Amino acid sequence: MSDDFLATHGFGAAQRVPLPGDAGFRRYTRLTGGPRPALLVEDPEHLDAFLRIAGHIAAIGLSAPEVLAEDRARNLLLIEDLGEATHAMLLDAGADPAPLYAEAVEALAGLHAEPPPAGLPRWDGAAMARTAAATFLDWWWPAAFGAMPDAAQRAALDTAIRAMMAPFENAGAFVHRDFFPANLIRIPTRDGARRTGILDFQDAALGHPAYDLVSLIEDARRDVAPAIRSASIARYLALRPTLDATEFHAAMAACAAQRHLRVAALWVRLERRDGKPHYLPHGPRCWALLEAALAHDTTAPLRNFLDTHVPRALRGNPPALRIDAA
Repeated sequence: MSDDFLATHGFGAAQRVPLPGDAGFRRYTRLTGGPRPALLVEDPEHLDAFLRIAGHIAAIGLSAPEVLAEDRARNLLLIEDLGEATHAMLLDAGADPAPLYAEAVEALAGLHAEPPPAGLPRWDGAAMARTAAATFLDWWWPAAFGAMPDAAQRAALDTAIRAMMAPFENAGAFVHRDFFPANLIRIPTRDGARRTGILDFQDAALGHPAYDLVSLIEDARRDVAPAIRSASIARYLALRPTLDATEFHAAMAACAAQRHLRVAALWVRLERRDGKPHYLPHGPRCWALLEAALAHDTTAPLRNFLDTHVPRALRGNPPALRIDAA
């Protein structure tokens, strides 16, 4: 379907190498031998959002892939290929994590400091409750309990997450929503915050900036050393001195509790619905991060919900899907 699109823009003879898929439905193909290094993106869901947000990131002086060509009718894009040196790949290869996380935080602070683009959806308590229910109640719950939750249980989770997030509703910052090493790429020819290329930003929304820092330093897919975590928080707050540190730490705990509950259950949905069991080993890490977040006073509404409805023995991958931690 994309042959004529590629030919029109000079990539008809380029070699094509499909890139490994992730948890979503986008497909990426690396193109070599064309006019310049590029990726073909096939995205049936978020093409308009990708274009709008890529333009915003570039306009505020940060690095996102340049859009080379587009065909909205067929959900096709040609974008700049920023290379293969994602932060995740570099960390997996043994790179020193300290400079990578420092660079990531610098880019993140720059992303949050600028006014967000128009038209972003809200990432508020209502949205966070809805997305948590879509994984935790709709997929994790029946896998763990053998039955769907009832209406009262659904209402209780909705109330708990909304109450937990209520103190942080008015932040209104740009939130990437998946700011973690696999979506960041080192560009050694660029300086400062532009050294970090930002990828997969099409789900961005308006919310509290603490959510993105949690995504980075409480990574669902890899362990992050406590020293790196502490240094990253300190660096972020130093780069954004107008923030209230106490409020920010409380927001981090609330965002972490919602994110880890949602993502721990997302792995179950990916196994059950999409036939992707290879994400399940991340479940124990997410549950451990959730328990740590629940120690903060601001997460009391969600902690009380779980204490009432979910026995501690079940807080992990559902028994039938138990896999050792990654």
